[in-house]
Amino acid sequence: MKLLFKCLISITMLIVAANAQTIKVGTNATYPPFEFVNEQNQITGFDMDLMAEIAKKVGFKFEIVNISFDSLIPALKAGKIDIIAAAMSATPERLKAVDFSKPYYHTMNLFIKRADNKELTKFEQLEGKKISAQLGTVQEMAAREIKNAQVMAIDEIFGAVMAVKNAKADALIVDSSIGYGYLKQNPDLVEFLHLPDGSEGFSFAFNKGKHTELQAKINAAIDELKKDGTYDKQIGRASCRER
Repeated sequence: MKLLFKCLISITMLIVAANAQTIKVGTNATYPPFEFVNEQNQITGFDMDLMAEIAKKVGFKFEIVNISFDSLIPALKAGKIDIIAAAMSATPERLKAVDFSKPYYHTMNLFIKRADNKELTKFEQLEGKKISAQLGTVQEMAAREIKNAQVMAIDEIFGAVMAVKNAKADALIVDSSIGYGYLKQNPDLVEFLHLPDGSEGFSFAFNKGKHTELQAKINAAIDELKKDGTYDKQIGRASCRER
């Protein structure tokens, strides 16, 4: 009887797995440690690991769609992807177009300059300066709010970093969660300021009003993963501990 019961459970689980919905998850894999392409040419990172754990909890399969960051929301609205998992900050402006899960990570805006730049020491001195940031990010928005700033909005964060290194920009505004990693790798760059980014934190995005049931299940899964310790293990592995 017990053997029959176990067999029935196994068959049921196989049927559920076979019928599991495949969700298209949009990302921009140029943002380590959250999403990046590894040496095996696979898209990985904290967001992908977290999404894999959520998929187990909720019961769905997913495939990753890698596109430019500023194309993610248009792709979501067009139905080309179902979820955005791309270290995206939940801002009031974005909330007009999409729904967000509860935040799963909190961060700040980090201001970086060349180490040999002794003149730039405070926010007020950014007026009229050339400032680089990744296109379509909260940091680009912050740069555009600086009086008379010459904003260099660049597709990939690596390019924004290089703009400062090569003296094409005076400063870089970057998310602190990855900014500190670039500082470790580039001793010729230094932090001179950090400020709140004005968002609720990193969240997964859904087309507005289209996936409310899935959104609720993912919110519950995030809570469960934080409660059972899985979240802390994943964030430790990714080396993106909050600062």
